[in-house]
Amino acid sequence: MELFRIKRDIPFMRHALVLNIVSFVTFALAVFFIATRGLHLSIEFTGGTVLEVEYAQAADLERARTAIDKLGLGEVQVQTFGTSRDVLVRLPVRGESKDNATLGTRGFEQLCSAEGGTVGTRQYTTAQGEQVSRPSCTTPAGAEPVRLNRVEFVGPSVGSELARDGALALAFTVAGIMLYLAMRFEWKFSVAGIVANLHDVIIILGFFAFFQWEFSLAVLAAILAVLGYSVNESVVIFDRIRETFRKMRKMTTPQVIDHAITSTTSRTVITHGSTQIMVLSMLIFGGPTLHYFAVALTIGILFGIYSSIFVAAGIAMWLGVKREDLVKSGPSRSDPNDPNAGAVV
Repeated sequence: MELFRIKRDIPFMRHALVLNIVSFVTFALAVFFIATRGLHLSIEFTGGTVLEVEYAQAADLERARTAIDKLGLGEVQVQTFGTSRDVLVRLPVRGESKDNATLGTRGFEQLCSAEGGTVGTRQYTTAQGEQVSRPSCTTPAGAEPVRLNRVEFVGPSVGSELARDGALALAFTVAGIMLYLAMRFEWKFSVAGIVANLHDVIIILGFFAFFQWEFSLAVLAAILAVLGYSVNESVVIFDRIRETFRKMRKMTTPQVIDHAITSTTSRTVITHGSTQIMVLSMLIFGGPTLHYFAVALTIGILFGIYSSIFVAAGIAMWLGVKREDLVKSGPSRSDPNDPNAGAVV
């Protein structure tokens, strides 16, 4: 399906040098901000306390956030999960302070106070016959507006393990993409594609470092999604370049690349436009839970379009990709090893 058809090829490669200089400057700035400012890691990476509560009615997240903010812990995460009554609160670690052991209880006290209740102790017997005591929240009328279901402390060692596993996931994804492109096309396309993909990843990280947005597991998932999404656009353009080399024998390499990009422009607009609409919907209506996930995807999609056209295709051109790299010529009629040489049909 085509939304529109462009009859004359757009000379993208004529401006490749200037635009790649802009890309290099942007990339260098992103690396600078990452190195100097660092990433604002969430408690999944740094450690912290996870508080799981259940409200009697649909939870008022703004009221819950206001109550938790009174603890003075800085940026905290308050979000629903499962149903509108179930709320997950993530509190950051406070260095080596002993307050970390009681932080969950203090957070529950704030949530209970916000609902007009006071915290006491509730004792009950589990299905296994074990006696358990847990903080409970009751109002003067005897109601229980909010119930504490789970408190869990995530130590910094667990957070560092998650960070290491995330870096390994990113490395394996990059290696897999390079291997795929090298097998399907040619090593020059593999180098061009992975440079373009890393260009997108570093720029996303640069935005998060510059604005000190919280970098969580959801953002890491968005970056991995951008890697796959961006390489898909590069593969479409590379495939059209190979097809054009086969059909247009008299075209130069820049002309072939211009034709390939121009002929896929309608597909790019449809695909990326529809995806961006969905991501913007998450950004606008998804609330705090999906905010930074959608931000990372938005930046990745926009720069993914740019890098697939100017970075990946431009690098492939400068690496000297040519028709012989992609189109294998058949044996000559004078080849003595050809069993059909000289045959007459």
